Amino acid sequence: MPKMKTNPSAKKRFKLTGSGKIKRKHAYKSHILTKKSKKRKRNLTYFGTVCKADENNIKLLLCMK
Repeated sequence: MPKMKTNPSAKKRFKLTGSGKIKRKHAYKSHILTKKSKKRKRNLTYFGTVCKADENNIKLLLCMK
């Protein structure tokens, strides 16, 4: 049986934390930034974590299961 391949798009978008959670970037930070407030743009720079419901699917894409 061949090895499972890691999904390249998932590899770019997600990173693992030390405790095993999955980090993600926030959306809406790439363009049309003039109408967004400084506070909103600043808060979008920080990493968020993936919710529990999506974790298993992302781990499959990253070949961790």
